[in-house]
Amino acid sequence: MTFAGRTLSVSGLFLGRQPFGNVTSRQLVRVAVGGRRALAVSVAELGGLFRPRGVALVGSGGERDAVVRWALRAGARVYAVRGEPEGPPGVVPVPSAGDLPGDVDLAVVLGGDPLPAVRQLGDSKVPLAVVLGGASPSADRLRGAGPRVLGPTGPALFAPLRDDLPGPGIAVVARTGPQGRPLYALQELGVRLSHWAVTGDEADVTAADLVAYYAEQPGVGAIACHLDRLRDAHALLRAADHAARHRVPVVALTAAAPATRPVLDAALRQYGVVPVGSPDQLQDTAVLLARARPPRADGVAVYEEEATGAAAHFAALAAARGLRAEARPGAPLDALLADPAVGVLVCPVPAPHPPHTDRLARVLADAAEATDKAVCVIWGSPAGTEAAYRETLLGSSRLVTFRTFGNCVTAVRAYLDRHRLAAAHHSPFDETPAAPSPSSPPTPPSPSARKARPLLRPGQRLSEHAAKQLLRAYGIRVPREQLVTSAAAAVRAAAQIGYPVVLKASAPHLARRRELGLVRVGLTSASQVRDTYRDLTEIARYDRVDLDGVLVCQMVERGVEMAVRLVHDPLLGPTVRVGTGGALAEVEAGTAVRVPPFGEREARAAVDELRGRPLLDGAGGGPPLDVDALVEAVLRVQRIALELGGDLAELDVDPLVVRERGQGTVALGAQAVCRPDAP
Repeated sequence: MTFAGRTLSVSGLFLGRQPFGNVTSRQLVRVAVGGRRALAVSVAELGGLFRPRGVALVGSGGERDAVVRWALRAGARVYAVRGEPEGPPGVVPVPSAGDLPGDVDLAVVLGGDPLPAVRQLGDSKVPLAVVLGGASPSADRLRGAGPRVLGPTGPALFAPLRDDLPGPGIAVVARTGPQGRPLYALQELGVRLSHWAVTGDEADVTAADLVAYYAEQPGVGAIACHLDRLRDAHALLRAADHAARHRVPVVALTAAAPATRPVLDAALRQYGVVPVGSPDQLQDTAVLLARARPPRADGVAVYEEEATGAAAHFAALAAARGLRAEARPGAPLDALLADPAVGVLVCPVPAPHPPHTDRLARVLADAAEATDKAVCVIWGSPAGTEAAYRETLLGSSRLVTFRTFGNCVTAVRAYLDRHRLAAAHHSPFDETPAAPSPSSPPTPPSPSARKARPLLRPGQRLSEHAAKQLLRAYGIRVPREQLVTSAAAAVRAAAQIGYPVVLKASAPHLARRRELGLVRVGLTSASQVRDTYRDLTEIARYDRVDLDGVLVCQMVERGVEMAVRLVHDPLLGPTVRVGTGGALAEVEAGTAVRVPPFGEREARAAVDELRGRPLLDGAGGGPPLDVDALVEAVLRVQRIALELGGDLAELDVDPLVVRERGQGTVALGAQAVCRPDAP
C-alpha cells in the first residue's frame, strides 16, 4: 500500500500530521517540570569571591598568609575569628563568628573539619565561604549548612590577577590549579583575566554556578572552563543557556570518558558552548571569542606581503575544516578589510626577519584597533622573544596572536560557528512556567503516557509489537499489523490488512531475526502466508526461540531509512539521537545528539547536520523526501524521553522510513528496553 496523502486511517488510528507532534518549547518545559527537573537558572551572588568588602579567616593553615595578601590587595578588611592579638599586619582579631561585622561577605575556613565553622558562619549571616584543604568526609554535608560554600579547594584560588591589562576579559573556571594554570598564564601574553576561580571538590558552588554568575558581569568577553568531573551536567547546560541569552561566549575543555565525551560535547554545542580538545585550544579560542566582535561575513582572507606559500597552506587547511577561505597574497590590507565578504583576516608570519616583520606587526596591530573585523596573526618563531611579537602583537588588546596554524583554524571555525548559532539561539526555557513546590501534587500524566505505561515491563525488553504500540500511543506512525498465534489467524489478518504482507517472528529477546530467516516479505496469497507461518514457527522451535506470536504486517513501499533513538547517557540521562537506519547505518555513519528539552529548531538542526542529509533532498535523482515529518518524529521521541525516560533504558525506532514529501514517515521496526526500576 502506498500513502498518497497526509492522512491515513489504519485500524482506526489517525496517522497523519497531528498537532501533538508540533510540540512547543512551553509544552516541553511543562513536561520537564512535571518530572521535577530544575529548569530556571538561580544565579548565586558570588561577588564576595572576586571583590570582597570584608574577609573572615577561620582556623589556621599554611595558606593563611596568601589569603591575607589577596584580600588586602583586593581592598578588603580582614578579620581573624578567634585570632591572636599579634596577628598578621592588617588583620583584626574577633572573638567569634557572631562578632563579625556586617561587611564580611567572604569567609575562608582553613584546616580541620569545616562543618562546625560553616554552620557558625551561617548563624552570623556570612553569605559565602571558601573551604581550603583536601576533600573532607563532611563535604557533602556542607551544602545547606549555612553560607554557599566553594571547595574544598586549594590555595590557587587566591592567585592574584593583574589589573593593568586592557581589553575584554576572560572569566576562568577550573577544578584544580594545575588545570587552570595555562589559562592563568594568559596574563603573561597580555590577555586580561576578569575573574578566576578554582572549584575543587564542588561540595556546593559548582562550575555551573560560576558560569551563570560570570554571564551577568560587565567586562567579561568570554568564559573559559576546564571541566574535570561534573556533579550535575544539566545544571551546566542551564548555565550555558543563561550565558547564551546574555551573548557571552563559553569555551569548555571536558575530561569526560571517551564514550561520554562526544555526547557531552554535542549537548554543550546545543546550548551555545564551544567544546575544544586541548588546553592550548581552550586558550586560543577563548581569546579570539573575547576580543573579536561578531562577524559580519563568514569569508576568511589570508594575507601575506611576500609570497612564501604560507597563505596558500593556511587557506587549504581552513577549507578542509569547512571554512570559506582564500589566500590573498599581495592584496592591499585596507582593501581586504573593506571587502564586505571578509569576516576574518589571517596573516601567517612563518619566521621573523626584521625590520620587515617589525613594520608588518605594527601595521596589523593598528589595523586590528581600527577595524571591527577579527584580525589574527600566526607568529611562527620558535623562540617568541622578538620585540615584534612580545611588545607589538601581544601589546594589542584587539589583535589575536596564535603560534600554530592548527589552533588558528580551530579558533576561527569556532568563532564563526558560535556567532552563527548565537544569532539563532532560542532558549527552550524562554517560557518557563513556575516550578512546582516539593509539596505540590505531581503533574498528571498525558493521555499518551497513560496509554504507554501499561506496556512497560520493568527490567525487560519489549516485543516489537509492544514497542510499536508504545510508538502508536505517541502518534508515531507504524504499519498496520496484527500479532497472531496460528496459521489460520495469520491468513485472516493478511486478508484484513491487504496484500502484499510481511511476516515476522515476534519475541522480546529475539536478535538477528533476519539472519535466522525469521522475516519474510512480499507475501501475496493465503497459501504463502500459511506456509510461511509454519516455516517461521518451525525455525523458532529449532533455534529454541520462545515466540509470543508472529506479526502480520502491512507491506510499506520503501523510502530512505533513518533511525531515531532514546539512549540513556551516564551524565545527561535520556538523550535523543537521530541518524541513518537500516542497511544505510552501515554505510552512512554519524549520529546527531540532542538533550531534552528542545524545540523544532534544534530537531531540524540535528537532521541537517547528518552526513546522509543530501539523501533526504533527493540526492542521486530521487524525489525530495518529507523532512518535516522526520523532524516531527524526532520531537515525538523527545516527548517519550521526557515522559517515560525514567522508565525506558533505550528505545530504537529503526528503520524509520522517510517517504516522499507530504507522505510522512513510517516506523517499520522498534525495540524498547525497560529500566529495572520502572513502575
